[in-house]
Amino acid sequence: MTNTTITQSDIHNILAGKLSRHFGTTCEDATKNQIYKAVLLSVRDMLTDKRSVFKRKVKKQHKKRVYYMCMEFLIGRSLKNNLQNLGIEQQFRSALSEMGFDLDEIYAHEPDPGLGNGGLGRLAACFMDSLTTSNYPATGFSLCYEYGFFHQRIVDGNQVETPDTWMQTGDTWLVPRTDKTFSVKFGGKISEKWDNGRLEIINTDYDEVEAVPYDMMISGYDSEAVSNLRLWKARDLSNFNMKLFTQGQYMQAVQNNTLAETLTRVLYPSDDHEEGKILRLSQQYFLVSASLQNIIADHISVYGTLSNLPEKVAIHINDTHPALCIPELMRILMDIYSFSWESAWDTVVKTVSYTNHTVMPEALEKWNEDLFRLRLPRIYMIVCEINRRYCADLWNIYPGDWDRISRMSIIANGQVRMANLSVVGSHTVNGVSKLHSEILKETVFHDYYKTTPEKFTNVTNGIAHRRWLCEGNPMLSALLDKTITPAYRTDPEKIAEFARFKDDQSIVEAVREIKHRNKERFADAYFKKFGRKIDTHSLFDVQAKRIHEYKRQLLNVLKIVALYDEIKQNPNISMRPQTFLFGGKAAPGYYRAKDIIRLICKLGDEIDRDPDVKGRLKVVFLEEYNVSTAEILMPATDISEQISLAGKEASGTGCMKFMINGAMTVGTLDGANVEMADAVGDDNIYIFGLTAREVDELWKRGYHSMLFYRESERLKNAVDRICRGFGGEDFSDFENYFLTNQNIADPYMCLADFDSYFSTYNRALDDYDKRDEWTKRAIINIAGAGYFASDRSVREYAENIWHITPIDKDEK
Repeated sequence: MTNTTITQSDIHNILAGKLSRHFGTTCEDATKNQIYKAVLLSVRDMLTDKRSVFKRKVKKQHKKRVYYMCMEFLIGRSLKNNLQNLGIEQQFRSALSEMGFDLDEIYAHEPDPGLGNGGLGRLAACFMDSLTTSNYPATGFSLCYEYGFFHQRIVDGNQVETPDTWMQTGDTWLVPRTDKTFSVKFGGKISEKWDNGRLEIINTDYDEVEAVPYDMMISGYDSEAVSNLRLWKARDLSNFNMKLFTQGQYMQAVQNNTLAETLTRVLYPSDDHEEGKILRLSQQYFLVSASLQNIIADHISVYGTLSNLPEKVAIHINDTHPALCIPELMRILMDIYSFSWESAWDTVVKTVSYTNHTVMPEALEKWNEDLFRLRLPRIYMIVCEINRRYCADLWNIYPGDWDRISRMSIIANGQVRMANLSVVGSHTVNGVSKLHSEILKETVFHDYYKTTPEKFTNVTNGIAHRRWLCEGNPMLSALLDKTITPAYRTDPEKIAEFARFKDDQSIVEAVREIKHRNKERFADAYFKKFGRKIDTHSLFDVQAKRIHEYKRQLLNVLKIVALYDEIKQNPNISMRPQTFLFGGKAAPGYYRAKDIIRLICKLGDEIDRDPDVKGRLKVVFLEEYNVSTAEILMPATDISEQISLAGKEASGTGCMKFMINGAMTVGTLDGANVEMADAVGDDNIYIFGLTAREVDELWKRGYHSMLFYRESERLKNAVDRICRGFGGEDFSDFENYFLTNQNIADPYMCLADFDSYFSTYNRALDDYDKRDEWTKRAIINIAGAGYFASDRSVREYAENIWHITPIDKDEK
């Protein structure tokens, strides 16, 4: 798409105006940083103008709006995305070239915003892209994290967390909206007062924080819409203590300000201590309270009433972090707008929907009841009443079944269960893959499903294919444009038409050449950043995702160690050169995950020093893996490792990004892998290991990892080799982890799946040597990936859950 209404000369004049107005300089004298900011400010203004037109249409057409609540939005860099979506990239490139600047260097100057960490945030970003491209009225709500999650450095194999100071150059996209601030209250004492038949709730002695919105506009591809991602920053509302300051007590004078602003300093602060738990709970309430006050204010300004809220507003809570939407909306409706309990509850349930993203117990949030009551006293009162009424209803359905009612209760055993609250207070609950949704109904939410089966559905996740294919892999997207026309850019399921070229030798050779050129592109970027070379003629085997035991980076390490052991036992063995790339962060307090990173790094160091292995195996851990790195890594990947224990990964979206770029998946029947296998056929994906049902059966019989260790010599040697250590580092603790832990040894069954994994991987290696056949399989994977676009996911949410429609384009 190209926008022909704006010319290269127009761009030059716009940039000259920005440079003069904001920096007092000219195009000839501007620095690269000044040019970078001038470009961003220019594009931001264009988006602002376009958004104003779109907002007027939404308001005039009285369209129902969706508000997407998520603790993170991992959006990646925005400049290239916006220029391509607006169809003006070439005009900017030419104008900048005329001024002596390279647009690609300007792209590289932009930092990745520190607004997310992993799949949850990236999914939210993909959904905003698709909502906007499809012209749906949508707003995202999150927090503006000053220091992001953290910046990852690897020092002698150890992860070191430093602040992610992305806002130093990345805040240009943010538009402060000080006219839209709201106050959020924490703590205090609650009392009740009846006045003319109306119950008045009085809160005293509370702490008050101001929520200041910063807007980031989200463009759509060839669409009329520009959506808004509203990010809240916390600011102290109390007056500056001038008396303390004049007395020299400077820290005390600004203490309240510092404590308030801590709310939006960091994403997911460590919660292995009481202060961290309080901060996380406070962040979640701050997000939902500010966002709901904003939603209600905007709705009343348009309609003048809240009686039609469910007909005009859909509020979606993405995982349990925003679950406090439910009691907070109850509070606003009852305490401020005098709704009765019954009317407020009916409104809430009809308005709110919930996506569950995990069956992992630690991710199904629970809050200590005493902490919850102390920090959010009014919300606690409301949750208690929700729970009392719900349990009373359950008693009528299941009289005497205390065990079931206890399992379904929102408050039990001194804990407030956020997943239970989310299910009870939503009209629809969905999983994110067919397998995950079935597991939810059979296990985690089985009692709820038996009680209200109509509430549960599935929407399989998707990816923004315009970013992960069209932007991230321009050579492949150009080939698709040529062979199947550019229609797939707005209709991704048309990518399926590419399958008919799998037997066209010229296309097979073109796809293989594109893969190699993408390898060269990644290797060049890696060398520029780290000064180390990667063999672009080696097979690229990639596992890039959050570092977690259930993701099973350890299973991958066992495979690499087994290959290493084969070479050491027989140095003359023939083995294809392989580069194993790992990327991802370990949560700061997750010490086992940090040990896994150290193990990967030290294994890589030892392999690099070993002359027997040189040129055959290489292990690379990618420091500070982020969206920008992923955009050049995924097109270069040959094998995508999706090897979580079956039944543990809800969906995964990394698997889809690799797939659409022609990587072959080696994985378990877990998450979206199941549907990917259906899409491409068993011959075009490498599935191994236990199924989710077999995992459950093995747990029930009693899982003993030592049996697998003793029965497989290759596995035994690999485990023993890890425990002997690498590079002088001691990894003997992994013997306890794999074999002798008194609680659960090998909790994610790496040893049970190892032999199947190793043989399947070797089958993939053999197939890789048949290059034409491998490339044909890659083409089939690319063609099968269209279904896994977020455009399809968003359409299913819009039609089946939110009940929203796009704007009518023809109406002015």
